[in-house]
Amino acid sequence: MLRHLDIRDMLLIDRLELEFQPGLNVLTGETGAGKSILLDCLGFVLGWRGRADLVRAGAMQGEVTAVFDLPGDHPARALLDEAGFPVSDELILRRVNAGDGRKTGWINDRRASGEVLRALSETLVELHGQHDDRGLLNPRGHRLLLDAFAGVDLSPVRAAWADRRDARAALAKAEAALAAAKGEEEFLRHAVAELDKLDPQPGEEAELDTRRRAMQGAERIREDVARAAQALGPEGAEGAMLDAVRWLDNAAERAEGRLEAPAAALQRALIELGEAASGVEAALDAMEFDPRDLETAEERLFALRALARKHDVLADDLAGLADELRARLGRIDAGAGDLVRLTEAVAAADAAYGTAAAALTNQRTTAAKRLDAAMAAELAPLKMERAVFETLVTVAEGGPEGCDAVAFTVATNPGAPAGPLDRIASGGELSRFLLALKVCLARGNDALVMIFDEIDRGVGGATADAVGRRLARLSEGAQVLVVTHSPQVAALGGNHFRVAKSVADGMTTSNVAALNRTERVDEIARMLAGEEITKAARDAARALLQG
Repeated sequence: MLRHLDIRDMLLIDRLELEFQPGLNVLTGETGAGKSILLDCLGFVLGWRGRADLVRAGAMQGEVTAVFDLPGDHPARALLDEAGFPVSDELILRRVNAGDGRKTGWINDRRASGEVLRALSETLVELHGQHDDRGLLNPRGHRLLLDAFAGVDLSPVRAAWADRRDARAALAKAEAALAAAKGEEEFLRHAVAELDKLDPQPGEEAELDTRRRAMQGAERIREDVARAAQALGPEGAEGAMLDAVRWLDNAAERAEGRLEAPAAALQRALIELGEAASGVEAALDAMEFDPRDLETAEERLFALRALARKHDVLADDLAGLADELRARLGRIDAGAGDLVRLTEAVAAADAAYGTAAAALTNQRTTAAKRLDAAMAAELAPLKMERAVFETLVTVAEGGPEGCDAVAFTVATNPGAPAGPLDRIASGGELSRFLLALKVCLARGNDALVMIFDEIDRGVGGATADAVGRRLARLSEGAQVLVVTHSPQVAALGGNHFRVAKSVADGMTTSNVAALNRTERVDEIARMLAGEEITKAARDAARALLQG
């Protein structure tokens, strides 16, 4: 609910503070008094795009503040939270228009862009009038309005659409993958055959490199080791030492013990020499290899490294690469079967979506007939009993909200062709169509402040009374603001504001005053009688106020 509106230095308004109430709030005044200025100022603080020259002549800047009450379930709360603004039961919007045209807005004392204000306004205010292109006259919103009237649940169709979209995406992805895979099928088969033939194993490169280095090293030193073995053996040191022992043994008896120590030392040396010779022989045995083994190891090592370079991977990753390429070949081989399965899934999703969409179409068609009947009942008291309102539900391109296009059409006279609301109806007729439609679509939701700008223009008498009573009915579940020239409508308001223009010191200003019971009688009498208010006009005004 709009509770408070504060306007400073905007257009013809110097300083104005208004307190609005629930129910039907009416604003009256002579033509040109400035009633539309209030709507301009409210639209400004809500971020609506409008006239640029809003600052009052002679002022540095203009400013508008609007205060709304937000119930706990108000949709504005979610939008505020998503945009990162503090949320409370009170919403304060403030916007300043500098003299150079710059505009700055705040939401609960935090800077906000015009875009955020406009998005927020969609949850706060709904404007209706003869030039209403944001609400009921906008054909793009007719389907949403019919759905709200019917109370349809769109979740089954949305879910079916999502399943259909996902199934089609999966099929398209599989088709693209299969086409791409088939383009490289020849390469894949050759690469897999090459890898399978080599059969690389993780860690094999390091093992082959170690063996190769060992064999290359052995080849270089084995000749020296063999010479050492020969030098230590019977034809070398061992043989010479054995000859020395034998010669000493032959001379020992005649040496009177002087050769015992040298002979013992020779025996010890022979033992050490034998151990050395055994170690050298063992080393020679370990270095023994078939030259063909070195050639084989080198050939496989070089083959592994060449294949790794070819595929731009590490040699240890060749085995994994083979598995990956083999899997891609498998997908090619199994691709036809996958496409059949995915095509069947698409067909099933299409059928499920078609069923859900058809059920939704039936709901909309049924609701359209109910809406047309409700409109016929509302139009008769508005002196439009010969007019025909029809809700057309036609086939449209499928989407998450079904396969229907919805349009509200009217024919103002029997036999006349039907057409869009804003093209067929005259100004007064259009106002009454919009009011009747709003009454039919209203559900007692007080989340939106409904504003009707001279929607009763061009009607009077009983028709104006019917308009007023429908506005009053709408206000039972919401806050309604009405700019009106009709005394019948003004008399039904729960709260009455008079807009008047005055001139002081050569400066023209507009003022708005809340009227008490006596002041309302005079204002409605003025609306009935004109400039000179007569006793008869006051009596008629009192009669209107008494209902």
